[in-house]
Amino acid sequence: MGTLEGKAALVTGGSRGIGAAVAEKLAALGMRVAVTYVNTKPEGVKAIRADSADPDAVVAAVDEAAAEFGRLDVLVNNAAVFQVGPLEELGQEEFDHTMAVNVRAPFLAARAAVRHMHDGGRIISIGSNVAVYAPFPGFALYSASKTALIGMTKGLARELGPRGITANVVNPGPTDTDMNPADGPMAETITNLTALGRYGQPAEIAEVVAALAGDAGAYVTGASINVDGGFTV
Repeated sequence: MGTLEGKAALVTGGSRGIGAAVAEKLAALGMRVAVTYVNTKPEGVKAIRADSADPDAVVAAVDEAAAEFGRLDVLVNNAAVFQVGPLEELGQEEFDHTMAVNVRAPFLAARAAVRHMHDGGRIISIGSNVAVYAPFPGFALYSASKTALIGMTKGLARELGPRGITANVVNPGPTDTDMNPADGPMAETITNLTALGRYGQPAEIAEVVAALAGDAGAYVTGASINVDGGFTV
């Protein structure tokens, strides 16, 4: 990962959970890192307040990060909303909000980011294993949004390939965060669905993102990589 020293990254939704772990890992590898947040401003990085439901804020955050660093080498689309429930309880408002944050924002961020990227940049989106396997009822909307990321990423990979810019999706499985704690009410059931018999840690997802951001990811593009402890096998 020696190519990361001095390069610049933007991680959306980087104030907690997987996003915070990714930002911390990239910074530890020598990158200059900016993150977006909505409520809790993180310390130790360039923090940009931007609601991913607001398309203008998404583009402005990318441009601000690029202006701060004079370049942008890596975009990590991590910000997302998790709206699940019975089909009859998920209406147009929930649909529009989920698609705005989980699909439209990554698309707009990628479009804005490539204007600032030199050849060889990286676009990495954080998806979900439920794009591959929906184990419980109530995931139709969330699964649809994360599946859309896979298709978008394939298209980006093909379009940006001539510039050496890669685009990939990392699909975490059950990961111990405040949104899905390893000691939560469904934890035992979820754990038993994994081949490894445990939740993942945000740092484990961050390791894969970092690999894709560095030299190891130079020939990986258009891929959807499950980091889920064997949840989908």
